[in-house]
Amino acid sequence: MKKIAMLLGACSLSLFGCGTAVTVLQDDADAARGLRKQKTYCQSIPRIYSGLAYDFCVLNAPPDPTGVLVPLVLLDLGLSGVLDTVFLPYTIYRQGVDGNINIYWRAGRG
Repeated sequence: MKKIAMLLGACSLSLFGCGTAVTVLQDDADAARGLRKQKTYCQSIPRIYSGLAYDFCVLNAPPDPTGVLVPLVLLDLGLSGVLDTVFLPYTIYRQGVDGNINIYWRAGRG
């Protein structure tokens, strides 16, 4: 049963939860909402290699009580690294234009 849950989680992660897909292909508010939901300690993530940063921010949060999330995020790190490299020209441009993706908004900061 545990193997089936891991397999389903890995499939859903590869289809919907890839860090690069969340940060590059979705709205900034969606990426920030996902990290706030995980209760990450990160304040913002850069757009350059944002998929890797997203995954590290998921790991930089209170531990997942089920223990399933960590292996899935570790699997996603490799995929995000490759896809972040593919999207690098676009993310460099977006970093220059829009700056970091803010996770927690603070008064007095842009």
